[in-house]
Amino acid sequence: MQILSGLSLNDIEKITDSLHASKFRARQIHNWIYLKSVKSIDEMTDLSVKFREELKKVATVTDVKVKVKQESSDGTLKYLLEFPDGECVETVLMRFDNRANLTACVSSQVGCAVNCSFCATGKRGFIRNLTYREIIEQVLTIQRDTGLKVTNIVFMGQGEPLLNLDNVLKAMKIFNENFQIGARRLTVSTAGIVPKINELANLDMQSTLAVSLHAPSHDIRQKIMPIENRYSMEELKNALKNYIIKTGRRVTIEYLLIKDLNDTLESVKKLVEYLHDLKCNINLIPYNPTDKNDYQRPSNNSIMRFKSLLEQSGKKVTVRLERGADIDAACGQLSGKVKN
Repeated sequence: MQILSGLSLNDIEKITDSLHASKFRARQIHNWIYLKSVKSIDEMTDLSVKFREELKKVATVTDVKVKVKQESSDGTLKYLLEFPDGECVETVLMRFDNRANLTACVSSQVGCAVNCSFCATGKRGFIRNLTYREIIEQVLTIQRDTGLKVTNIVFMGQGEPLLNLDNVLKAMKIFNENFQIGARRLTVSTAGIVPKINELANLDMQSTLAVSLHAPSHDIRQKIMPIENRYSMEELKNALKNYIIKTGRRVTIEYLLIKDLNDTLESVKKLVEYLHDLKCNINLIPYNPTDKNDYQRPSNNSIMRFKSLLEQSGKKVTVRLERGADIDAACGQLSGKVKN
């Protein structure tokens, strides 16, 4: 049985050829999958009933199940998806009252090998990579369930995207070409996998690279992000400079604010020094609690003071709007485990 989600137009044409149907039928099916996000072949109403019955004998739309769906008080939706092998991941749809954008936060791996101390995903360890089709199924699931069109995609869910780069790049190509989502509306986040950042620098991509820095110095980053022992902040900075020179694109620096750890005046000074010659924007992320550590969120006054001091360096600084924290859908809270 063929799974239609994830297939290219050429792949679908092979199916329609086997059914002695025209290439026009393949284009219709392609549009139903990617632009209309149907749940079943029966919903493809511009295909004849007879052809739909023939198609159902050899194909189905998806084999991914929604195991749990949760809705936050702020409208954020979180889905726990189950794949045929029984593994599960979480994906999130973020909605903002004053914006037309609908942002899907997608996962790239089941579990994660990077094991940042503030993140729930890493506590599971690495289980396996997601295929590119499993990545795009997350967005299709959201669109099927809500009837809405996702406009932006961020690879900030479970897993380290650059450790599954081939599948991530294939998924991004499909998002761009089949979903008709502009490349600049796609963001890939990384904890700092230096060789893969260098690899990305050689690709002609218009998407955004976001880097999870989260610390102003080697010592602090080493405590909260074990990846620092593999790729130091110095190596990371060199890779980012190379990326910026080769692509001409600004990077986004993500910085998680943890009370009394990396939100101090000294931290601001060191962060400004580290970033002063990088072409970047800075996105501050107030810590979202998990049950795996004793970290605390800074006060709002502390967050705004940190932002103001950073802005004095001339960088553009934003504070990420918290979405879905009440359903553990905010940054660092995704685990992908079924809770009994």
